[in-house]
Amino acid sequence: MALVTDSTAHLDGREIADYGISVVPTQVTVGSTTYADGDPEVTRLVTDSLRRGEHVRTARPSPMEFLAGYTAAARTGCSAAVSIHLSGDLSGTHDAARLGAVQAPLPVAVVDSRQVGMGLGFAVLAAADAAERGADAAEVVDLARARAAATETYLYVDSLDYLRRGGRIRLAQAVVSSALPSRPILQVRDGRVTPCAKVRTGGRAMVELERLALGCAGIRSVEVAVHHLGAPILAGELAARLRRRVRRLVRIVVREAASGIGAHVGPGMVSVVVSPTDVG
Repeated sequence: MALVTDSTAHLDGREIADYGISVVPTQVTVGSTTYADGDPEVTRLVTDSLRRGEHVRTARPSPMEFLAGYTAAARTGCSAAVSIHLSGDLSGTHDAARLGAVQAPLPVAVVDSRQVGMGLGFAVLAAADAAERGADAAEVVDLARARAAATETYLYVDSLDYLRRGGRIRLAQAVVSSALPSRPILQVRDGRVTPCAKVRTGGRAMVELERLALGCAGIRSVEVAVHHLGAPILAGELAARLRRRVRRLVRIVVREAASGIGAHVGPGMVSVVVSPTDVG
């Protein structure tokens, strides 16, 4: 069985190689040049461009790119594929995968994870592990959906401007119409980015992210990811505190946001993903 995802899953090279996962990159355009998402150098370029106020655009992969991946899987002897992607409310990637699957030479189950970042990535890895242990396509799909649905994703952004420009957030009036300076904490809920809380400073935001993550983890066995864009110190400090305080931590990873996500959240973003492992 072939496992396919997109670059917003933030899988590292070892995870991709260990499970033989096919990753289709989203596209990011800086100025007149288009790059494939997933290269750390491109992420740095995007971060610097955003800080200079330059316009950065993103685009989904084409259906033909997905078709090429599915066709390659069939040629290697795979009899089916499961293709798991970021929320369809945040990107057209899921739709492109479905269009590519129509012409694929093998059955393809396309899954909208309703997640992003390692919220998607943890679901893909759980699915890959199940497939390796002999689960069929339907079981792999069910596990991926269950893992993603159980996962909580929270993020802090320095500015809402990037999300507004991309139309990726429906802002509650309470978040944006305050006479006092405030910083938003957002969450991914049912595939959409929605307001969660307000804090006064970036420091308080890190405290709130830690509190939310600990509340989600509780006494469950969990994997945790901390994402950031151009904020490695904040992300590292948050990860260190969670490593000490989460009761049943399977593992924690710190990964910079890929360029296809970074363009929509802006520099200074820090996110935490809590994914229970006892599902499915």
